[in-house]
Amino acid sequence: MTVISQVILQADDQLRYPSSGELKSIQEFLQTGEQRTRIAATLAENEKKIVQEATKNLWKKRPDFIAPGGNAYGERQRSLCIRDFGWYLRLITYGVLAGDKEPIEKIGLIGVREMYNSLGVPVPGMVEAISALKTASLDLLSVEDAAEAAPYFDYIIQAMS
Repeated sequence: MTVISQVILQADDQLRYPSSGELKSIQEFLQTGEQRTRIAATLAENEKKIVQEATKNLWKKRPDFIAPGGNAYGERQRSLCIRDFGWYLRLITYGVLAGDKEPIEKIGLIGVREMYNSLGVPVPGMVEAISALKTASLDLLSVEDAAEAAPYFDYIIQAMS
């Protein structure tokens, strides 16, 4: 939920106008809007490049993932892994745009550990995959934009750890 939605709902629940502190938080949120949309656009426009770089680096670091018996062994398994990379990157953009980690939690993290465990996908491997995705993504952003985007990747990594 965005800062704006939170302020409105809280004020309405208490039958009051937004406080000056709440209005200030909305103002700060709006001032970062250009940066948040720039980050989301950069990630979206470079999804293929980011995913390719992340998978290349992950396979280099962990060749056992794509070796016989590995969870990404074979064309089908590798395709599913790459699909998940794109899905997590999209999820990151939702959080960045909202300026909040709630969309990541609601859309992508509830039950993720249980899902991967039930599919036999090692969660520590997914943590490594998201770390590779983070590195490939942040390399395309300015230092300031990378600092803004990094916590959203870290949130997913922490939730999976």
